[in-house]
This record gives sequence, C-alpha cells and structure tokens, in this order.
Amino acid sequence: MSDLVTGDAVVLGLRPARVPSRALAFALDLFVYLTGYLLISVGLLVATASLDEAAAAAVTVASFVLVLVGVPIAVETLSHGKSLGKLACGLRVVREDGGPIRFRHALVRGAMGVVELLATFGSVACIASLVSERGRRLGDVFAGTLVIRERVPGARVMPVPAPPPWLAGRFAGLDLSAVPDGLWLAVRQYLTRMNQLDPAIGAAMAAKLADELVLRTGAPPPAGVPAAAYLMAVVHERQSRDAARAFGRPPWQEHQQQGVAASLPYPAQVQAPVPYAAPVEAAAPVAPSPEVAPSRPAGGSGFAPPS
Repeated sequence: MSDLVTGDAVVLGLRPARVPSRALAFALDLFVYLTGYLLISVGLLVATASLDEAAAAAVTVASFVLVLVGVPIAVETLSHGKSLGKLACGLRVVREDGGPIRFRHALVRGAMGVVELLATFGSVACIASLVSERGRRLGDVFAGTLVIRERVPGARVMPVPAPPPWLAGRFAGLDLSAVPDGLWLAVRQYLTRMNQLDPAIGAAMAAKLADELVLRTGAPPPAGVPAAAYLMAVVHERQSRDAARAFGRPPWQEHQQQGVAASLPYPAQVQAPVPYAAPVEAAAPVAPSPEVAPSRPAGGSGFAPPS
C-alpha cells in the first residue's frame, strides 16, 4: 500500500494493482481494440481496393496506429484513467499523488506500451511490474503514474473532536508550514482515540504532541490552554485553511463564527480564556503546598494540566 497524508492528516491508502489483474484488464482491452481494428480493416480494404500497394500499406499502418495506440490514449484521457478492461477489473490509472491523469500521462503510457506490451507481447511489462514495489511498468515510471485498485473496502475515518468555542480563530496567524505530515498523523490518531486512553497516559501524550507542535511552529505555548484543546484547535485551523484554499471560505465556517458568541461558556466581556483553577471548598482557602501541586509532564511543558 502507498501511504499519502492529506490535508486533514488522513492516510490515503493507494492499493497498487498487481500483474494478474492488470494482465486481465489488458487482455480485455486488447480484445476490444483488435475487434475494432479488424472491422475497420475490412472496411478500409473495400474502400482502398482501387489504390496501389504503397497507398494501401500506408492506410493500414495509419489505422493500426490510430486504433491500437491513439484510441487507448484518448480513452484513458477522457475517462481519467479508466478503460473497458480496467473498469471491468476495478482498476484505474492515477498520478503518483493520487490525482487524475491528463493527456501527457496517457501519451507517455501509450507510447511506452507499444514497446513493452505490443512489440514484446507484454514480457517487458510483466518483468517491470514484478520488479517494481508498486507493480509499475516502464510506462508508469516514465509517466509518473500508478495503477490502483478501486474496489476495496473503505476504511472508516473518525472525525477529530471540535475545539472549545473560545479557541475559535485564536491560532489563525500560526505558521504551520514546518509541521511534518507524520506529526499531523500522530496528532489526529491521538485526538480520535483519546477517550479510550488512560487519563494520565493521555495527558502525557497530549503534552508531548503539543510541545512538538510548539517547537515546529516557533510560537510560545498558549497560557491557560490544555494540551488536548490546543491540539484540537490547531488541527481545526489546518483543516479550515485547506478548505479555504480548495473551495474558498466554507459556508459552515460563517455559521460557526456567528454562533460562537451565543455558545461561549464565559461572559461576553472576557476576551481571553480563564486559566485552569481547581475548585475550592467553602471553608477558608488553603494555599496548595508544592507536594500536592499538579505536576507537569517531563520536558517543561507550558500547557495547563487537564481538568
């Protein structure tokens, strides 16, 4: 499986197609194209009966190139990587990053296919696919494409919990360009499973991940913000930026911002979140001693301890 991390910190699993399924798809395509070529050849034979041998040979070669080379390129371009054989076998040609192919990709694959599929009866393509880790033939290597299986059970993606309303928009100016995909994936996996972890272990993991995010962004840790809430807010900020770049400002973001003031758990005049403070009894307050004060995770994390 080829692992790619999307903007939502989700692993995109591309399952490469192997030699048997690709060979079956190619055999189906070849049968369809040869059938069409034979029908066209019969028609051309009747239409060019009055021509000399050189003109008839030129028409034959042109029809061969058009049907067995040009038509597959056009089909893959218009269908974004599918053909009749690939559609029957549940396969598709995509770019290495998972996106749809274009004409240049189909052209390179078709040109290389003449050599490694038609001229050598598929032997070169089979050897290259067996040697390649992702089952790519030479045409895929030069075109930067990959044949994947589409008919696979989809994995359920757990949503990331929404951050507290009072953190909405607080990290809009944070620089997230230096955060690697592996850290995003680790943060997402923690947020989707934090309710299943032991509270102490979960708090330590949240503080460690938050410290790594602070180190990558170069911003100081926010005072009074729990580590888990900080992770939720930063992931939510990245998702909002990706959605804004792809689709413009999403409509749900406007409704969410309009409803923030009504859902704030703090008075309207409070501009900053209230730092965490443990509740005290009605009796005379007693200052906590250093022995009973809440401890912070190792590494000097600047985040507030979880409630």
